[in-house]
Amino acid sequence: MNTDTPWSIETAPARVAKIQARIKNKDPQLASVFTQTFFDTTDEQIEALSGRPMSDLAGALVSIKDLLDVEGYVTKAGTLFMKDNQAALGDADSVTNLRNAGAIFVGHTNMTELAYSGLGLNPHYGTPTNALREGCIPGGSTSGGAISVACGAADIAIGTDTGGSLRIPAAFNGIVGFKPTQSTVSQVGCKPLSRSLDSVGPMAKSVAVCKLAYEILAGDDAGRAELSDPTLVVPTNYGMADLAPEVAAGFEAAIRCLRDSGYKIIKENIDVLERLKSLPVWHFSAVESRGDYDDAYQNHRDRMDPRVVSPTRMGRADEVDAVSYRKTLNLREDLIGLYQSQMRNKILLMPTVPILPPTFAEMESDEHYSRMNLQVLRNPSIGNVMDCCSVSLPFAHRNATIGVMMTACAGHDLALLDLAGKIEARLG
Repeated sequence: MNTDTPWSIETAPARVAKIQARIKNKDPQLASVFTQTFFDTTDEQIEALSGRPMSDLAGALVSIKDLLDVEGYVTKAGTLFMKDNQAALGDADSVTNLRNAGAIFVGHTNMTELAYSGLGLNPHYGTPTNALREGCIPGGSTSGGAISVACGAADIAIGTDTGGSLRIPAAFNGIVGFKPTQSTVSQVGCKPLSRSLDSVGPMAKSVAVCKLAYEILAGDDAGRAELSDPTLVVPTNYGMADLAPEVAAGFEAAIRCLRDSGYKIIKENIDVLERLKSLPVWHFSAVESRGDYDDAYQNHRDRMDPRVVSPTRMGRADEVDAVSYRKTLNLREDLIGLYQSQMRNKILLMPTVPILPPTFAEMESDEHYSRMNLQVLRNPSIGNVMDCCSVSLPFAHRNATIGVMMTACAGHDLALLDLAGKIEARLG
């Protein structure tokens, strides 16, 4: 058993009780973090671990994004139109793997409705407050998951990432977020946003804990391809424009730190990212979300987040015909092949997001909301479109904490996490 972790089966009851008390006493840090808690089953969960072979995860407190089924509870996906659905008859595959490893589930965490935004706002269940910056948004869509970890209500948060939904809130709240190669973690029992781009993965306060969670989530399917002395590459032609001054200064400081530690970092034009600019990435979420939730869009729109069903998001699917969408899918397949051939043993190194967390006041304007949503999704969505694995690490510089993101080609998950762990130590 790993003695470096802050959890154990013996301490779990007291830790659960502490979180329960914080919620009951309306701890402002945990406001709107959970859409529902599982405290009525935590004693049963802990008792079920007695006499079983233990993994290093046994006794860890885990929060689950409200997209993933947990037996006996309704999965609402941050919506009102699903809140009266039948309770899940079984766990999502990823939840099953965690349960079998001894995880203790504390609750479903809040999220952007249907996971359709990188900002994390939810008009139905409230929006958690950023853990680092007062009056600022948490980032999303896995908003509650990030805050549950950052504010000590969970050791690990399990969420999804369609365009950065694990890494954006991780960057905004000073924790680690890992988006695995899509095929390595089962999505059975997870409500989709874009079946083409969705990945299930973990957030935690360290790379080591994210790696532990990932190995359990993925099992035998974990990405084990090796990286041999990889080069870290900062693109000069994509994702580095419009950086907030604090982000630009923090990222340059991170580069200096890594170079001083002996890491090879180059800046260059990456051809495949230039070609990415011609891909209408919005097709994936707009068209595919309508494929899964068109009944709600047509018949229950008055119960949905106006920004999710707006003409610029779900409504925009009406602009796309079948031939155009097939062309988009074909172009993405071509780009993935090109990315893998060009990047091979290279790691893309970028700021996770180009801005610091916006204030809630800034979110009142639909124009600002839309612009900032596109900003925060721009860099992390590379990993989803190109079928990569990607990790965001926190880096504190002066008075700001930013996310430093590393992205590797598909299947290099464990090697990327090993590298990230070494870099985390340098940046720390």
